[in-house]
Amino acid sequence: MSADFIDSNVIVYLLDERDPEKRATAERLIYPALDTGDAQISFQVVQETLNVITRKLQTPVTPPDAQRFLNDVLLPLWRIMPSQALYQSALDLHARYQFSFYDSLIIAAALAAGCTRLYSEDLQHGQRIEGLTIENPFAT
Repeated sequence: MSADFIDSNVIVYLLDERDPEKRATAERLIYPALDTGDAQISFQVVQETLNVITRKLQTPVTPPDAQRFLNDVLLPLWRIMPSQALYQSALDLHARYQFSFYDSLIIAAALAAGCTRLYSEDLQHGQRIEGLTIENPFAT
């Protein structure tokens, strides 16, 4: 069980050329995690990342490059699959904390994985949810 969960918004910076500082931060988090297995992602992170890198980047990634990124980065980190329990947990988090459903699903996946830290740019830095701490790796 790894302690870290990485949101798609962090992973996308590996391929986003507009912000070299954020790209370097993403590299410092993700590449060591690939070597050690100390981080993980969910099916949702895979889907969101592939959507962004193939459609929304300033220079979208080609299908062959997206396939390589899937094989080299996303698949080795992917551990959480959809389940009835995951969706029920996400709905509970959504009701209790008023997060968006998709943010709740990310948090539910991190909790289901037993993670203690969630790297995300989209959530409140430092917030604790049931033993999980949100950390914005780009916060100054």
